[in-house]
Amino acid sequence: MSDTRIPTVLFICQHNAGRSQLGAALLETLADDRFAATSAGLSPADEVNDAVAASLAEIGVDISARVPRSVTPTDLDKADVVVLMKPGLTLPADPRGEVLEWSFPNPESWDVDAVRPLREAVAERIRAELLSR
Repeated sequence: MSDTRIPTVLFICQHNAGRSQLGAALLETLADDRFAATSAGLSPADEVNDAVAASLAEIGVDISARVPRSVTPTDLDKADVVVLMKPGLTLPADPRGEVLEWSFPNPESWDVDAVRPLREAVAERIRAELLSR
């Protein structure tokens, strides 16, 4: 019998408000149920970045109800792929799965016009490194 479990991809950034939320939402949208996506942060913000949420809403993706959360050792054990949206993050445990280190700027104080190119760059990286598998 073959393993039909869908691989889980965990996106991690510092605050789980921008980059990691963007990565998880885009993978959910682009993957056609080939992957399960989740996100977390090392020191979570109180809410998702408004400009990131607005940039995703423009393409029909609603993340307005999501709440930033801390990454846990359990998250790292369950993930088949861990995507660090900022290289060199110190994690609370060793990941079980493959680790990818991507370098994207923090959109913390950006407006939606500035986030659009980031959204497209993250989507392209997802297509190139995850969906091409």
